[in-house]
Amino acid sequence: MKIFNTMTRRKEEFVPIEPGKVRMYVCGPTVYNLIHIGNARPMIVFDTFRRYLEHKGYEVNYVSNFTDVDDKIIKASVEEGVTSDEIAERYIAECKKDMEGMNVRPATVHPRATQEIDGMINMIGTLIDKGHAYVKNGTVYFATRSFAQYGKLSGKNLDELRSGFRNLKVSGEEEKADPLDFVLWKPRKEGEPAWGSPWSEGRPGWHIECSVMSKRYLGEEIDIHAGGEDLIFPHHENEIAQSECTSDKRFARYWMHNAFLNIDGTKMSKSLGNFFTVRDIAAKYDLQVLRLFMLSAHYRSPLNFSAELMESARSSLERIRRAASRLTDLAAAAGEAKEDESAKIEAAKAFVDRFDEKMDDDNNTADALSVVFDLVRFANTEVNETSSKELVDTVTDILRELTDILGLIVFVKEELLDADIEALIAERQAARKARNFARADEIRNELKEKGIELMDTREGVKWKRI
Repeated sequence: MKIFNTMTRRKEEFVPIEPGKVRMYVCGPTVYNLIHIGNARPMIVFDTFRRYLEHKGYEVNYVSNFTDVDDKIIKASVEEGVTSDEIAERYIAECKKDMEGMNVRPATVHPRATQEIDGMINMIGTLIDKGHAYVKNGTVYFATRSFAQYGKLSGKNLDELRSGFRNLKVSGEEEKADPLDFVLWKPRKEGEPAWGSPWSEGRPGWHIECSVMSKRYLGEEIDIHAGGEDLIFPHHENEIAQSECTSDKRFARYWMHNAFLNIDGTKMSKSLGNFFTVRDIAAKYDLQVLRLFMLSAHYRSPLNFSAELMESARSSLERIRRAASRLTDLAAAAGEAKEDESAKIEAAKAFVDRFDEKMDDDNNTADALSVVFDLVRFANTEVNETSSKELVDTVTDILRELTDILGLIVFVKEELLDADIEALIAERQAARKARNFARADEIRNELKEKGIELMDTREGVKWKRI
């Protein structure tokens, strides 16, 4: 298996630190609002890569954080007149709903920055002791010049970067020893959340958070660090500097970054009115459509979002689902082979090797999807009413296996008709009236399992498909 390593700018054979195990860290969202479709791309891309690693037999420790202390969270809390904790709790819950809708599996651990403050204070203290950080008026700065390899991930030159800061006029910048030094700890401002530290009552800088969470849950050296390409500089560059200065070890062996998502060829922006949350998309599409769309391009290629491309993704998903449904129907009636089908069975099994070959080439989901569509074509032409149960089951299992790796739910339970739903709701209402709450709960759970969510309102019971 080969991975394009941002650090070396070439594809490299993947060799984990510990045979059979993978330690992987993916930078998660800052939780101040509903996640947008730009957030969704790394979630889907690296969830798929994790699934593929597990398909290959690796035990994956997959860590993805929630940044729950940040200027944007504080701003939202002030605007709403609630605490920062309330904002963070609300949007972590909403993020998890969207992740579930996109079939993004929960991480092994979802650490939260506010729960790791002690570790941050300890790491900052170590950096100060080793001469890589210094204190000015309660603020702790990392001294970039103390790390000779600063810029090795982004390819940026320190002297060139400094020349761009010559005319910088920002309050507080004059106390830095160097304009490129970055904040590890900042004193509190009025109304902000704060924690005690040896330097001031305050809060951590953004970059130190991920270094500490990665170290705690994965160790000082990890296999893969991933995220959007917008994080290469300064976030990931700064993570490397502070982590390697703390441990004197290489922080991560492989760096993976997904490219930007554009909207109709333009950068997504609220000011341009082309900003879409995952929830916006869910109002129009099954989020499995969004997942398939995200996987239809190589993760390192820019991806253009448009209504036309989403409609194409919807059609593609329906095509796979129709094949899955047809195979399910054929399996129910299939019997013994009427002719030798060994060649067809071997041909079906070959699709797994073809799929793996594409995914082994730097998580190439676009080409892997093409293999799935070739399998769908094979299923539609080579499997029919005269096929044996062995052939039908073999093709069904392979389709299930490959789509599961991609995180696509294609074997969908048969939907209830509206009339059936209304009848069950009426039965539930009768059960509640008779104080048979156990039966009422059974009906709610039964409907939920079949993708129907109930909402008890003043106007009566409403429902929707989920």
